[in-house]
Amino acid sequence: MKFLKLLTIPALLLAFAAIATAAPREIYPDPVQAKTDLATALKTAAATHKRVILDFGGNWCGDCQVLDIYFHNERNRPILEANYILVHVNIGHFDANMDIADRYGIPLHKGVPALAVLNEKGKLLYSQTGGEFENMRNMESNSVTAFLSQWKPVEKGCSVVVVNC
Repeated sequence: MKFLKLLTIPALLLAFAAIATAAPREIYPDPVQAKTDLATALKTAAATHKRVILDFGGNWCGDCQVLDIYFHNERNRPILEANYILVHVNIGHFDANMDIADRYGIPLHKGVPALAVLNEKGKLLYSQTGGEFENMRNMESNSVTAFLSQWKPVEKGCSVVVVNC
């Protein structure tokens, strides 16, 4: 039994080392795609009456990776898919798509990920001006749930923003 424990420890250490050195997931497409992706998202949002979330960040950003995991977990994915079109805007190393960030009031110097929410017509409803999610690795998934719930479209027939009509 002691021998099995001794074999297990190195195997676990190797597994953790492999995870720690793994390349980040490719969430953000090539920066040149951002304007096309945004235009496509706005057309889709208009046709489906969804909102657009612009997610500014980069594949190198650990907090951006965590945000994407939270966006797609079992609690948040249904809210995201039912109400939003998600556009990942690759900012390179703070040297790409600065014009899009400026257009939507995103101060990238405060950190990424940074989000903006547009209505189905492309009007800016919200932009993170205070680096609210830049420390995502130390936040809980429920902060993303609250964000998605707060900014989702109001269902027809409702006079106030509520979680369920």
